[in-house]
Amino acid sequence: MSSSTGPRPATEDAAPIEDPAPAEAPAGSAVEAASVEAASVEATAGSAAAPAAPGEAAADAPGPGRSRRRRVLAAVTTGGAFLLVLLVLVAPERLGRLTPAAFVRIPVEGLVAAALVLLLPPRGRRVAAVLIGVALGLLTVVKLLDLGFFEALDRPFNLVLDWVLLDDAYRVLTDSVGRAGAAVAAVVLVLAVCALLALMALSVLRLTRVAVRHRRATARGLGVLAAAWVVCALLGAQLVPGEPVAASSAAGLAYDRTRQVREGVRDQKAFAAQAAVDAFADVPGDRLLTALRGKDVVVSFVESYGRVAVEDPQIAPGVNAVLDEGTRRLAAAGFGARSGFLTSSTAGGGSWLAHATLLSGLWIDNQQRDNNLMASDRLTLNGAFRRAGWRTVTVMPALVGPWPEGAFYQNDQIYGVNDLGYRGPKFSFAPMPDQYTLSAFQRLERAKPDRRPLMAEIPLVSSHSPWAPIPRMVGWDELGDGTVFGPIARQGASPDDVWRDPARIRTEYGRSIEYSLESLISYVERYGDDRLVLVFLGDHQPAPVVTGEGAGRDVPITIVARDPKVLERVAGWGWQDGLRPGPQAPVWRMDTFRDRFLTAFQ
Repeated sequence: MSSSTGPRPATEDAAPIEDPAPAEAPAGSAVEAASVEAASVEATAGSAAAPAAPGEAAADAPGPGRSRRRRVLAAVTTGGAFLLVLLVLVAPERLGRLTPAAFVRIPVEGLVAAALVLLLPPRGRRVAAVLIGVALGLLTVVKLLDLGFFEALDRPFNLVLDWVLLDDAYRVLTDSVGRAGAAVAAVVLVLAVCALLALMALSVLRLTRVAVRHRRATARGLGVLAAAWVVCALLGAQLVPGEPVAASSAAGLAYDRTRQVREGVRDQKAFAAQAAVDAFADVPGDRLLTALRGKDVVVSFVESYGRVAVEDPQIAPGVNAVLDEGTRRLAAAGFGARSGFLTSSTAGGGSWLAHATLLSGLWIDNQQRDNNLMASDRLTLNGAFRRAGWRTVTVMPALVGPWPEGAFYQNDQIYGVNDLGYRGPKFSFAPMPDQYTLSAFQRLERAKPDRRPLMAEIPLVSSHSPWAPIPRMVGWDELGDGTVFGPIARQGASPDDVWRDPARIRTEYGRSIEYSLESLISYVERYGDDRLVLVFLGDHQPAPVVTGEGAGRDVPITIVARDPKVLERVAGWGWQDGLRPGPQAPVWRMDTFRDRFLTAFQ
């Protein structure tokens, strides 16, 4: 598939930039040259016999000016092809490293490719140039995907496991611009990729022809650059940290992607072995969660509530003020709290992977593992509560369609957007504010008389990027169907305004976390009783635009209860008092929580 608007491929009989050396002319070129010369003579004779018609531009006749323009155009085109190939070979995989100095590097792959085309015969040279160009085009696509994934998820794109995320992105695009707009965007993307492959192949072909025409100068230049590469490699020279002048990033990228395929196969076998071990798989319901009999247990994931929210100097003051004030308010209402940290299986996004990790007790850090988990009969926290006699529900304020995974989690009831009765405005990604989500849960489940104890999983999404506009708290009795939030949404900032300024992005992120936490604290104040046990935690750290590069994956977790016997059960965990975990609070892997929780309350 190719773009009809892409550059026209160069052909072997195209007019050269400069006359090739006679000794290097391929077989048959003498005949072609003679034909071209004859045609030139005929054209010259014709032009001499027939004078120019009145009004014809004199500049159309061959002359020094036209030749000069052709040489300039050829030089610009060749220089553009060289810069394009160089950029693809040495471009960093993170936006934060895209500085001019990062491109002052010598790519060993370019040196090897140039030497190869000098050594090959003409036909093999052309085939090699096209293959190298296509490979560079594919490399460009992978690098662009890596740039996006590092910005959103703080990791590179996985060629084996991440294609399903492109389907998710298409669905999000459909929700944003409609089916027709999403289809047009998909077609444009495919055409752009095809055009990129063609452009890279044409660029390499052009550079190959120029190199062969100037074989001696090219060979000398390669020798000098190869020596410089070796010296820089031995010295470890770097103009930008992590980007050595003696570059081999393209080869490293290819190796990493090959290794991804092998590791994907091994990981599937390792995961199957891990999933086969489950100490609680056959425990009968009457022996599960006996210390929580009669309690309503709510597990709430706060979107993007990461360690950065409670420790970053710019963000933490506001968030910690909400947590500390919330600790005092809940203590006044008779509630105690304990807090620690969990290390999430994901960062920047992929919330469902974190949910699956916490609830299943298995490390779910990629889509392949999640798919295998959904096809298994693994006992989740939800399933354990249901086996023990609880009514299990999931309230998903961003769920707009079917959710097949609900059967795996053994829910008695799943509430999506259309089940919660919200008629107010959207807040960017969030279809409804967190306060309304909690109010709807209270109305639809906890307010029912003569009901069974509840186990509820409730993801809160008001703190999802782009963090604009952000809701505000209103009176619980004023919520109604959510239309009360109309003026708040209209007065709030727009994503376009916020995302022009990295400092403001971080500020608005912090404000969104403050809102989500305040919603939970206020809910416990308003509707909490001796039966309520709340576990709330972050699903993952926010994107690197907030955390910076290399941030960890820790997220806060807190358990809140009025019944002191509940907190006594977790006294051995070493978690700290209050809603805010301090720097020295214990850190567990998120997949260990299920077993620790079931053991503590068995």
